[in-house]
Amino acid sequence: MIVVVDYGLGNLFSVKKALEALGAPVTVSSDPDVVLAAERIILPGVGAFGDGMRNLKERKLIPALCESVLERGIPFFGICLGMQLLAERGTEYGEHNGLGWIGGAVAKVNIADKGLKIPHIGWNQIIFKKEHHIFNGLKPLSDFYFVHSYEFQPSDSQYLLAVSQYGKEITAAVGRKNIVGTQFHPEKSQDNGLKLLENFISWKP
Repeated sequence: MIVVVDYGLGNLFSVKKALEALGAPVTVSSDPDVVLAAERIILPGVGAFGDGMRNLKERKLIPALCESVLERGIPFFGICLGMQLLAERGTEYGEHNGLGWIGGAVAKVNIADKGLKIPHIGWNQIIFKKEHHIFNGLKPLSDFYFVHSYEFQPSDSQYLLAVSQYGKEITAAVGRKNIVGTQFHPEKSQDNGLKLLENFISWKP
């Protein structure tokens, strides 16, 4: 069973619908016990970093996530804000501690090209920096859908799986052991997004 974590932020049912289209057993839940029983976990999210961490704490989800992902090695996928929360800290509306599962910080996208708008919204190609199972079968420079104003800045290039170009290189995907995250939304990215989700379902880290 894949559990899509409900912490009050994000396109939960868009993700659920995409997984169901692939024939995957999936449930949406905010219950820590359901998270502990998951075989795979997806943490989607749209919103502010501080709100995301507060909501996870209020729902008592962090201990269940840490036990499942860090202690038991359950495959985990963070989407958009769900990826950013993997960082050690975020600087959106003040400084906030993140989950700290992948070294780095989340900061506002700062681009010199004044012709480009923030938030970064729309389709953009991603450039693979490392080989990873979630990219299997995807062509180089595949397009995915982005909506964000903040970016994950990993502390070490070993965590950087893919980037996009938007006035500069922006982190598009990060990963470490059984943990992956994407800044883009696979559930909104049509065939490429479905392929990436299918790869996550079959991933055996």
